Amino acid sequence: SLFDEPLAIAVQGLGPRQQVTLRTSLRDETGELFQASARYQAGDDGQLDLARCPALPGGSFSGLEPMGLLWALQPQKPFWRLVKRDVQSPFLLQLEVFEGHGERSGRLLAQAQHERAFLRDGVRRVPVREGRIRATLFLPP
Repeated sequence: SLFDEPLAIAVQGLGPRQQVTLRTSLRDETGELFQASARYQAGDDGQLDLARCPALPGGSFSGLEPMGLLWALQPQKPFWRLVKRDVQSPFLLQLEVFEGHGERSGRLLAQAQHERAFLRDGVRRVPVREGRIRATLFLPP
C-alpha cells in the first residue's frame, strides 16, 4: 500500500473472545527500530477487525483506532524521528499477533510483512537543479 493510504488490519481464526496483543515494527533507513502494540479481544466469532474493535487499555493507545498501530510507532532510541530519505524504496512493516495481554509477549500466533511504498507505479522522479534551487519533481504516469 502507499504510505498515505489507510491500511485495513484484521485477524481471523482466533478463539471466541480470545485476548491477543498486536505489535507492529519497522526499521528506518539507519536501522533504528520503531514499535507499537495494542491489546484486543476477538469477537464471539473469533474475528478481529481493527476498524470495528477498540484497543483495550495497556498498549501504545486505546479505543477505536484502525490505524493506531501505524501512527503510534515509537523509536527505541529516545528523541529519534521516523524520516524517509529514499522515497523509491518502501518501509517494511512487520505485524505480529501474540497470545494474551501480559507484560511479556505470549506465544506468537501469526505474523505478516507489509510494504508501505511512497511512489505509485509509473511515477517519475526528476531532480531539479537550477541556480540555487534544489528540488525533486514527481510526475504521474
